[in-house]
Amino acid sequence: MRPSSASIRASHAPASQPPPSAALLARLADKKKELEAVDALQRASALFLRRLEGLADDCEEMAEAGIVQGQVLAQWPQMFRILSMFVAARESSTSTDDRAEVVADVDLPPGERLVRVPVDELIQQADAE
Repeated sequence: MRPSSASIRASHAPASQPPPSAALLARLADKKKELEAVDALQRASALFLRRLEGLADDCEEMAEAGIVQGQVLAQWPQMFRILSMFVAARESSTSTDDRAEVVADVDLPPGERLVRVPVDELIQQADAE
């Protein structure tokens, strides 16, 4: 072994290092605290991100609900038009016919007949298919 390589190996040995000074230990403690603070900041940021993503999801649901409400509200003028046609047809039929003379529901004016839709039967048929 050459003498120059022996001196290099000896300098890396653990026994050759001097004990850490108080300043180095204080700096190490500060770095550990800083690392813990950065770690806590990352956890808080991840939690904040999850909350913001939840709010974004809620906003998307509200936007979709707003679209549906807009579609429903857009149909109201058509409903009022249909209702006014019904009322006009009803008024014209009551003015020409005396309502007391109407006995059978066959003679009822338009819009006065109730129709039962067999929803339960339709659902059963759909399930059977």
